[in-house]
Formats: sequence, structure tokens, C-alpha cells
Amino acid sequence: MNQPARGVAAIVSDQAHELLASVSSPEQLRALPAEALPTLAAEIRDFLVAKVSRTGGHLGPNLGAVELTIAMHRVFDSPADKILFDTGHQAYVHKLLTGRHDFEKLRQRGGLSGYPSRAESAHDLVENSHASTALSYADGLAKAFALRGEKRHVVALVGDGALTGGMCWEAINNIAAGKDRPVVIVVNDNGRSYAPTIGGLANHLATLRLNPGYERVLDLVRDSLSRTPLVGAPLYDALHGVKRGLKDAISPQGMFEDLGLKYVGPVDGHDLGALESALRRAKSFGGPVIVHAVTRKGYGYAPAEADEADNFHGPGAFDPATGKPLAAPSLKWTKVFSEELVAVAEEREDIVGITAAMAIPTGIDKLAQRFPERAYDVGIAEQHAVTSAAGLAMGGMHPVVGVYATFLNRAFDQTLLDVAMHGLPVTFVLDRAGITGPDGPSHYGIWDLSILGVVPGIRVAAPRDASTLREEFREAVAVSDGPTVVRFPTGAVPADLPAVSRVGGVDVLVDAGKKPDVLLVSVGAFAHTAVEVAARAAEHGIRVTVVDPRWVRPVPASLVDLTRDAALVVSLEDGVRAGGVGTALVQAMSDAGVSVPVRDLGVPADWHPHGTRAEILADLGLTAQDIARQITEWAALKADQPTDEWAAR
Repeated sequence: MNQPARGVAAIVSDQAHELLASVSSPEQLRALPAEALPTLAAEIRDFLVAKVSRTGGHLGPNLGAVELTIAMHRVFDSPADKILFDTGHQAYVHKLLTGRHDFEKLRQRGGLSGYPSRAESAHDLVENSHASTALSYADGLAKAFALRGEKRHVVALVGDGALTGGMCWEAINNIAAGKDRPVVIVVNDNGRSYAPTIGGLANHLATLRLNPGYERVLDLVRDSLSRTPLVGAPLYDALHGVKRGLKDAISPQGMFEDLGLKYVGPVDGHDLGALESALRRAKSFGGPVIVHAVTRKGYGYAPAEADEADNFHGPGAFDPATGKPLAAPSLKWTKVFSEELVAVAEEREDIVGITAAMAIPTGIDKLAQRFPERAYDVGIAEQHAVTSAAGLAMGGMHPVVGVYATFLNRAFDQTLLDVAMHGLPVTFVLDRAGITGPDGPSHYGIWDLSILGVVPGIRVAAPRDASTLREEFREAVAVSDGPTVVRFPTGAVPADLPAVSRVGGVDVLVDAGKKPDVLLVSVGAFAHTAVEVAARAAEHGIRVTVVDPRWVRPVPASLVDLTRDAALVVSLEDGVRAGGVGTALVQAMSDAGVSVPVRDLGVPADWHPHGTRAEILADLGLTAQDIARQITEWAALKADQPTDEWAAR
């Protein structure tokens, strides 16, 4: 049996990966002798550390999935057999084994995506990268292949907490019903300390459970005993109970077989021989099977293994020799929020925090450290998180739900009907709002302003800096008659940008005097850009007043009043234009009888590629230079044409 080769993932030259360089397809991988595989695994780990240390990325999950991915590609025939990843951030090894060795620009413009990408390879199928979805895809694929008479396997690698999501269990219930549909669920268990089942007896039992003859004997016994009404059923139950009891004494996950799925494991997820053996048995069974592999996140790289927080789950660029980050520390939006959350919780006993398996990334971990009884991590279950928050609010608490903006999409119904319809005081704190960059379109938080805009009674704040984040968060948790939202981007917090005045809750950042040529309405993180735009426009004689509404939903009445005196209103937001703040402003102005023309700048509703935030905003024409040029052109056009004719353009 092949024993795992940990590999000392340190600074190694690219030329040292000779075996890895020879593998650019699953066929070449399958041609390798078994004794070469531990060396290949070590080279892959060295390669990942060397490359990810330069670009940043999801290192820990991939270090833990090296042997698993090798074994899957040796046993199954991708792309004829479909291999799905849940979540997609553990697919770096898969990319390498399917011919994608150029990691120099990983997660950068023009480089490989940090997730599976249908545009990159026929071996990639699902790229939305939201957790707990792969088993539902697998169920549908298996049904489609069965209907088309195609003998193909579907394999789903599920891990990193995905099984805490309700969709997984809904899918398992349906997968189990397809007794003849070959779906193999590989559970990458890197978060629990099960002792792998080892030795000849365990191997024998696993083989026996997947032997079709064994199943036929059980069916024959059940059918025969069913013809003996008085003793048949009780006797069969007793015999089946003995089998189940013996099995469960060996395997800690008997519940899967109770659901109708054959179960193999736990298997050492870093033992290539054991993994291949388990996967081949699962493949030959011909029906749904779960293979439970126990792995270690960050395996093979000492700094990752020693990182107690998250085993280098998603580091930025770092020194591969030490694991220390290369970038100088900066103040992050998440840190500002987490500190203010703890400060408010110190003052108010009704404040509680909820997160969906994202305690550290959303800052709820700081509350959990200070008040562990008042912080709840519900797993990857955003829908449950929101409705549980509704229950907490009904019970007299004020829940703060920390979630990435993109993931709140999954709980829209609960936000609308379970929280808002009941007028419950739940505060949603949306991290990573707007264009976030390297993680690509599935992680961009550009939909929240549009989606939440249709929720009656919801109030949405968009702070522009650390001071306004603290201020607006406190205002949000002070609301007692309905839901509130505080949204902010990722990355470093810019310098505080003080207002020159405040009019009815709206901050004036640049005051061009009475009847300005342009009123520029800046949403959240665009404030510094908007101020720069005003300065650039002033060089061309265009007087621009810049305001920050602070609370963008509903549109403040004082903001509508400010629009009355401007010749032109321009809104600027980092959300999709359709249904965004600009759209809401136009509607509010129309309802108030304000006929000043409006131009809304924002993100087109599209799938924007991965890259830095600056690169993507440049592509969209949302830099200070681009916006100033547009405003100058609009203002000049407005001066030359009657209002009605200009507004129609």
C-alpha cells in the first residue's frame, strides 16, 4: 500500500517538478506506476506552495486534497465521467492534473480562475463556487445519463463544511432513491477527528457491503421471511440489526446507509493505495456510494498545518520559507466591524451574532471570543441563519447576521418573508459588497442593492470609511421595528473622509454652492473617487457637489430635495444598475415631481471576469478619470440643448 509522502513544501525551483511536468491529462496520470504517485503528490504540494505564495489563493484546502484528487482521476475517466467540486476552491490539483500548469497569474487578469471554469477546460463543469450545491448537480446529471442510456459515473468531492448545508441533504435524499444510478460522493472530511478504519477486517467489510451478491442475499432473506408473518419481519429486523450494529461499531457514519447510501470509510485521505481501493469498489458497485476520506487541511506544509485559525485557507502572497505574509498589515473593513460589534455587545446584552460557517471572514469570531454564548455558527446554511435570526428577534434579541454579500442571495426569501414581513429587528452586515476582484463573478457582491431594494421596510446603509462604518452600524442596531443592512467592500479601509456638512442625514463631501451643475450621489466605497471626480470636473469649469446619502434605501427625502437645485444628477454605485440606487433615486424624484435629468453609473448586470477591483472598474468605465470625462461631456451637452431633448437621449 502506498504511504503518503508529505513533501517539504518549501522554496523549490519550477524545474524540480519533473514528474508533475509529465502529467498533463488524466490518461497520463493513469499510466504512471503506483510507486511514482507519492513523489507526484510531493511535487504537487511544492508547486502549489511556490505558486500560491506569489499570487495568493486557497492553499490549505488544496494541500489537503492532493491524494484525493489524484485517486479520483486515476479511478474515473474524466471528462466522460463527471467530477464536481464542492466547493470549487479545492480544485487546484484538478487543474494541474488536467493540463493547466501555468499558475503564474492565478486569480489575476488573463490567468487561471481560482475555481473550476467551463471556459478553461472540458474537465470543469460547475463554476458557481457556492457551497452545498454539487450533490444537486450530481443528482440531475445521473438522472440525465440514465434517461439517455449512457453508462457514465458522476463523482462529487464534497468537503470544507459543505455537508452542513441543507441542499446537500435534500440532494442525498434524492440520490439515495436512484439505486441503479452510479453517483459517488467523496466526503473530504478535514474538520473532524475520526480515526480512519484500517486493517484487513475493515477492508473486508467495505468490500462485502459493496458486493451485489451480498445485497441479493439480503433481499432474498427479506422476501423469504416476509412470507412468515408472525416471526418473519421481527427476525429479519433482528438479523439486519446485527449487521448494522457490527457495521456501525466499525464505521462512525452509519447514518448514510440508514438514508439508503452505501458507505465506505473512514479512509485515510492521504493514503493513495487506500483511496484508490475504496474508489474502485465504489465505482464497481453501480449505485450511489459515499466514500468518507479523512484529510488534514494544509497537509505537507508546516506553516499551514500550524495555522490553528484556518490552515492557510486563503492567504495572500507570503514567504514560502516562513509562511509570513509579504504585504504590510492594513486596517480591514472586517476588523473595523468586528471591533464595533464587540463594543456594542459590551453595552447591550441583547446583541447576538450569527454566521454561516464564516466566523473569521465576517468578523463574528471576535464576538464569539468575547461572548461565546452570544455567537452562533450555523454552518453553511444561510437560509436557516436568517430565519433563526428572525426567531431570536421574536424572542427579544437583536441579531447581527454576518455574511458575504454574494451569499445573502441564497436567503432572499427568508429575508423578505421571515424577517421583513414581521418587522423584525435583524441587522445584516454584508462583507465583500461590490466588485471584489480575484474570486470572480460568483463572489462579486453586486446584487444586494438591487435584490434588497424590493423588500418593504428594509433600510440599507453604505459606509464610506471606518468612522462611518462604526456610526452607521450603531444606527442600524438601534432600529427596533424592521431589518437593517450595513454593506461594505473587501480589503483595506481608505482614510476617513469627513463631511463638510450634513443635510437631513445626507453627508455633503464637496459643496459647489447653490444650483450646482452636477449633484454627484456617491454610494459607499466610491466616496473618494467621487471627490476626485469633482476636482477633475472643476478643472473644466464644471461645478460638482458630492453627497453621500449614508442610508441609501429607502432614498432619503433630504436627498431628493437636494436634487431640485442641480442641473444634472449623477449616481455612482458598485452594484448592478438594474434596480440599484440610481434606479430608486429616479423613482423617488419622479414621485416627488422633480424633473431634473439623472444619469446612473454602476455595474452592468453581467458575469464580469476575475481580476483586481481596479482592473474591473477600469473596464467598466468607473475610474475617476472616466467618470469625470462623462460628467464633463454630459454637462456640456446639457448646456447646449433644451432639457426635454437632452433628457430623451
